[in-house]
Amino acid sequence: MENIDINAELKRLEEKIDSLTSLCERLRGENQSLKTRYETWANERAQLVEKTAIAKNRVESMISRLKSLGHET
Repeated sequence: MENIDINAELKRLEEKIDSLTSLCERLRGENQSLKTRYETWANERAQLVEKTAIAKNRVESMISRLKSLGHET
């Protein structure tokens, strides 16, 4: 009787370990996916910051030119 209880307990523990192993593998994959998405987002953000700075400089330059044209007339 005791042998059956031990076998049942071992089977239950084995199933639990298999379940936890599967969960760890799934979470590892999700974590990698999130890291990849974050890197992509961070790169896109850096590009947008750079484009915004370029646009700001162009607008400031146009404003300066318009002001200088206004003083000439």
